[in-house]
Amino acid sequence: MTARAAPTARGSRWIRDWDPEDEEAWERGGQRIAHRNLALSVLSEHIGFSVWSLWSVLVLFMSPENGFTCGPGEKFLLMVVPTLVGSVLRLPYAYAVTRFGGRNWTVFSSALLLVPTASALYFVQRPGTPLWVFLLIGATAGVGGGTFASSMTNIAAFFPRPRQGWALGLNAGGGNLGVAVVQLVGLLVVSTAGSAHPSYVVAVYLPLIVLATLLAARWMDNVDAVRAEPGTQREALACADTWWISLLYIGTFGSFIGYGFAFGLVLQNQFGSTPLEAAGYTFLGPLLGSLSRPLGGWLADRFGGAEVTLWNFAGMGAGTVVLLEASRRGSFGLFLAGFTALFVLSGTGNGSTYKMIPAVFARRAENAVTSGEDAARAFAEARGLSGAVIAIAGAAGALGGVGVNLAFRTSYGGGSASGDPAFLAFLGYYAVCAAVTWAVYLRRGRRGTTAHTSLPQETTRA
Repeated sequence: MTARAAPTARGSRWIRDWDPEDEEAWERGGQRIAHRNLALSVLSEHIGFSVWSLWSVLVLFMSPENGFTCGPGEKFLLMVVPTLVGSVLRLPYAYAVTRFGGRNWTVFSSALLLVPTASALYFVQRPGTPLWVFLLIGATAGVGGGTFASSMTNIAAFFPRPRQGWALGLNAGGGNLGVAVVQLVGLLVVSTAGSAHPSYVVAVYLPLIVLATLLAARWMDNVDAVRAEPGTQREALACADTWWISLLYIGTFGSFIGYGFAFGLVLQNQFGSTPLEAAGYTFLGPLLGSLSRPLGGWLADRFGGAEVTLWNFAGMGAGTVVLLEASRRGSFGLFLAGFTALFVLSGTGNGSTYKMIPAVFARRAENAVTSGEDAARAFAEARGLSGAVIAIAGAAGALGGVGVNLAFRTSYGGGSASGDPAFLAFLGYYAVCAAVTWAVYLRRGRRGTTAHTSLPQETTRA
């Protein structure tokens, strides 16, 4: 970052020659610019996650008493669609920032959130609306899920490496909290206005979207440092570690977002909870899962990403066994405790799995240097690959949420009051993830792949 670090053309808001590693320029004003963009990025991503998970709340209002005849299978489908669209959009959203600039894309993607919210506001109070209309509106809500990838890609370019972990952790955690907050809004509406007014939940977000869009347009910046080297994503796709880590992230983030969307509906089907009762519990799990994400990064810093991830999957397996036992006993309290543990562990696993990404590629860079490659080039390539894998794993992880909701749809869709088939499937997947973590990253002295290196600082708690 040179003397030109401050924007000179207010209309374009492009900052040229941005170099956050220049300590003098950072102290002279660069950190103020970075923190301003971070704050607005968190706001935009938070609202994006809330819109993405909006239908996890709206389906609680769609009861026969309010004129809706949707069965459990149709309601779970209404949560599958936005999850699927959001996961697919994560890769193009990450690329869009490198093409159009962080500020420009944030303005556009924030304004785009008006489409699913305005559409939901109009139709959600109309019981005779065909299911396909709700599915189409739910699909447009998927744009909220794409904001994670674009926001993380953008913010990483603003901060020097020693501060990137903190910045990305705050950015990701602030976004994840959107899942809990929209459910708190739903609880507030149900407890004060009753279960006949789902439009009130949607109406809360319309002015917030407008506000976030205007603030981004006025105060955010584009930086040229956000550009990626051509072919980096293709190289990452050809790397086996990309797919192993994506498989693990499906187990952690897929569980978090899938459970976050489905929890209220599961309580209704498993225990016959009313909308008020379901809404009273649904926010707690996503809230704890969001807050535990930085803990996973911190533990991975201390003990190693693969070690923490392995024990995390063991804990998630145990939590799933608790759910099966609670289902057998018909114990609501034990069921709630098991799900809460899964939310906390999925959040912790999000942090520890993301921690593995830069560590794995740092070790690859060290091996390349040992073989005679130039150190600066090797570690620069490792940083680029780490960023690409973060985007790919993020997209794959969101697809895990699709799998979770499809599993619940299969379990409850036939009128069954038990989610046991879904829980058994999750238990099997966690066992596979634990085996992969041990076999690929911990077996036969491979522990060094997640040891402390020069790169993990970059994406800790991302």
